[in-house]
Amino acid sequence: MADGLLAGDAALVTGAANGIGRAIAAALAAEGARLLLADRDAAGGEAAAAAIRAAGGAAEAVAADLARPDGAALLFEAARERLGRVSLLVHSASPKRQEGETALAVSPEAWRQMVAVNLEAGFQLGQLAGRHMRDTAAGGPRGRMLYVTSLHAGSPRNLPHYSASKAGLTMVMQELARALGPHGIRVNAIAPGAIAGGGFQADPALAARIALGRLGQAEDVARMAVALLADRFSAYVTGTTVVVDGGLALSNWIPTRE
Repeated sequence: MADGLLAGDAALVTGAANGIGRAIAAALAAEGARLLLADRDAAGGEAAAAAIRAAGGAAEAVAADLARPDGAALLFEAARERLGRVSLLVHSASPKRQEGETALAVSPEAWRQMVAVNLEAGFQLGQLAGRHMRDTAAGGPRGRMLYVTSLHAGSPRNLPHYSASKAGLTMVMQELARALGPHGIRVNAIAPGAIAGGGFQADPALAARIALGRLGQAEDVARMAVALLADRFSAYVTGTTVVVDGGLALSNWIPTRE
């Protein structure tokens, strides 16, 4: 791992206890990055970190509640203490959601929590990390950030709190990319499609509507995450969203009625 694509990097990954976040964390570790895994699920985060260490990587875990107003600040301070210079930020955390929470059904508390974790914490972490990366630019690899958004950042899905927060997060990514580009810091997003085993409750029948004929796996997203964070492949890429959906967006898969 010492000669991996991300050797010398130190990464903070949110939502790392399971699903896409866990797969991204494992992929970054396999390429030589040291990691701090953050999740509200403390036991799951510790298990994910232990699996990385068992595979020869370097990872610690920390419990984090990004729905708290001070959650992002507390988490980034912990990252600085444990990692020293943070050169990679991946924001994958998102509250669990239930299919059918339409614009007429979603509760105020579900809206608040989704926006707090996805959007508010996403911005706060990006701002804190951006200032840190700018001020420590001479200390190692240039900073890079990656936000996990969704196809539904640009298409409604009968989950208004989820779609709206991911749409806002896309703009946060673009604003950070503009502000940090002059400092050599790249900021991008990755938009997964129907990924089995994550927060998406996948209907196997959906595979028939996907151009590549199968549901996605978290590892499909993780491999693209590595490419977007590795300067070898994407040194001239910033402010963009890469879709990893197997061609799902080529079809109209969202019902128009409840």
